[in-house]
Amino acid sequence: MKKILFVCHGNICRSPMAEMILKSLTNDILCDSKATSTEELGNGMYPPAKETLKRYGVPLLPHVARQVTKEDYNFYDEIYGMDEENIHNLHRIFGSDPEHKIHKLLESVDILDPWYTGDFEDSYQSILKGCQRILEKK
Repeated sequence: MKKILFVCHGNICRSPMAEMILKSLTNDILCDSKATSTEELGNGMYPPAKETLKRYGVPLLPHVARQVTKEDYNFYDEIYGMDEENIHNLHRIFGSDPEHKIHKLLESVDILDPWYTGDFEDSYQSILKGCQRILEKK
């Protein structure tokens, strides 16, 4: 079974949304989400992110923010960051990417952090598109 890790800055908005969206679309992929920072460790998903998922009928799963570890590189087959800053931080945490596992969820554009933009709808639509692309290449 393919193993995918979604990563964002705090692991309270974009990456847990991606995890729950992908889990709602397939049972054939093991996926999880984590943060590059320590700012939100131990916190649950941000309420507007949860409300957005509920509005689209995406099942909410228990979630507590956790940070990426160097060991995650060897465990996961693919690691998706939401923006260029996440990608930069993943390279810093892992030291390198010899197996080319690190990707931006939407290769050509950043998925902006709704914590700052307030646009959870745009984040949801972008993340959904990224998850659908993962399934297309499966």
